[in-house]
Parts: sequence; structure tokens; C-alpha cells
Amino acid sequence: MRGQVRGFSLIELLLAMAVGLILVLGVSQVAISARATHASQQAAMLLQDDARFVLGKLIQDIRQAGMFGCLATASIDNAPPAFDRPVAWNTGSASMSLTLVTADSGGGKPDWTVVSDCTGTAQAYAGSAPAPAPGQIRFAARQLTYTFEAGQLKISTPAAPAKAVLADNVQRFDISFGVADKPSSLTVARYDPSPADASLIRSVRIQMTLQDPTGRVKDQTYSVVAALRNRLG
Repeated sequence: MRGQVRGFSLIELLLAMAVGLILVLGVSQVAISARATHASQQAAMLLQDDARFVLGKLIQDIRQAGMFGCLATASIDNAPPAFDRPVAWNTGSASMSLTLVTADSGGGKPDWTVVSDCTGTAQAYAGSAPAPAPGQIRFAARQLTYTFEAGQLKISTPAAPAKAVLADNVQRFDISFGVADKPSSLTVARYDPSPADASLIRSVRIQMTLQDPTGRVKDQTYSVVAALRNRLG
């Protein structure tokens, strides 16, 4: 005689459903957490890419500021007034700007060109210069103004005064200058947001904070220091 066939009781079914529901919820929570982590990592990478682009460009331009050839500015005939202050800044209540007169390595139309024989004569020209004579070298220069306003970092030039946006969602942008104690010193003694003597500037420190507009990651702050390769003044 066959034994009595016995199925699952109601309690066993309820327990199985509860365990299954817990497992499903656990797996779902892991998937949601993984997706949120991936989204925050992507947001952080986007902010990092923006910072790398902006700060890399700033560092290159700062390092080449004041590069007007192989002779001192005082030896350049017809030098524009901008050559006397290749690093300038302006801090207002609603905006901040950094103006650099730097070597033009982009191959575009320069703001000025210096033609020099690197021994005793040099001549500055607005825009492009005529072909150099034998023994002369041309040095192209441009003026760039970086402006922080309304949560954006922008760039402009004398030829294109309309400000082009380099980065959005800029929460903070601070500039300070590493200055020496005396003109003969190359060592930075302190950092000053507005030094009285530009000839003592040896480096520029930039701190920038970017904000993720979606709120997936907290604000990211980046800091770099660029040393000047050319003495000011």
C-alpha cells in the first residue's frame, strides 16, 4: 500500500516566499548600489577630465608668460605696453580674471610678433611680422584672459573679445602668487593673492572647485602650481 503523498504546508510556503523575497531584495539592493557607485564614478571622472583640460592649459600658458624672444623687454623696439606686465589679475565682487601675455605655440594668428637677432636688436610688430632677415628669429606672442564669473571659467583674446566658456559648474576659482623676498631670489617665500611687486612673482597657484550638477558626487577641488620660466620685470 502506497504511503500518503504529502505536499507543502501553508507555513512552509510562506517561509519560502519570505526567504525568496529577502534574496530578491538583497540582489536588487546590490544592483542599485553598484549602479549608483558607477554613476558617481562616472561623474567624478567627468569633473576630473574638465579639471585636467582647464588646468593643463593654464599651466602651459603660465609657464610661457613673458616669453618675447631672447632679449629683455627693454631691448625690444616698439614693444606694446602689455609686454611690461605679462601676468596681470583683477579681482572684483562678481568676477575674477587672470591675463597672460604668453608665447603663441598654437600656430594661429598671433597678437604680436617679435623679430630678433638675439644679439642686440629686436622689433615688435602687431599681428604677424614680415619675413625675418638672415640671422633673425620670429617669436609669436598672444594675450589670453581667463575670467571666472557666474559659475563658469571663460577665455578671451584681443582678437576675440567675446568670452568662450572653458568649463561649467565651477564652484570656486582662486589664484595666488608665489613671491620671493627680493629680486635676486628664485625661492618662493610666501603666496599672496595680490602682490604689490609683480617682479617678485615666481609661480602661480590655482585652486578650482567643480560641482556635479546632478549631485551624484561631492564637490571636487583641484590645486596646481605653475612656475614661471621667464622673469617678470
